[in-house]
Amino acid sequence: MIKQGEKRNLDFKRKLRNEMTSAEKRLWLRLRGKQMNGLKFRRQHGIGHYIVDFYCPEKRLVVEVDGDVHAYGEQIIRDKEREDYLKALGLQIIRYRNWDILTNLEGVVEDLFNQVSK
Repeated sequence: MIKQGEKRNLDFKRKLRNEMTSAEKRLWLRLRGKQMNGLKFRRQHGIGHYIVDFYCPEKRLVVEVDGDVHAYGEQIIRDKEREDYLKALGLQIIRYRNWDILTNLEGVVEDLFNQVSK
């Protein structure tokens, strides 16, 4: 069972929704309203003490949008811990880089469509 997000993160989730990155906004426009294979996606969704960029409960799928900071030092370690936690809950995690979304949105959407169609 997925542990619901912590209530103390509620204001922070709202802030993240209001301040999404350009890449997150572009991808959200393609995920919202069940546009992706009729699946519902949530943005800035809490799972345990983490907040994931996008979550599809039906597919138990987390979609993360990573900026450059995710390729360096301590962030790599934190991302690994986070991923291990989410995988232990039986979730699948797919990561896309900001650059890929901003320069090849159609390719990202096609890849994600193929992933959710399995």
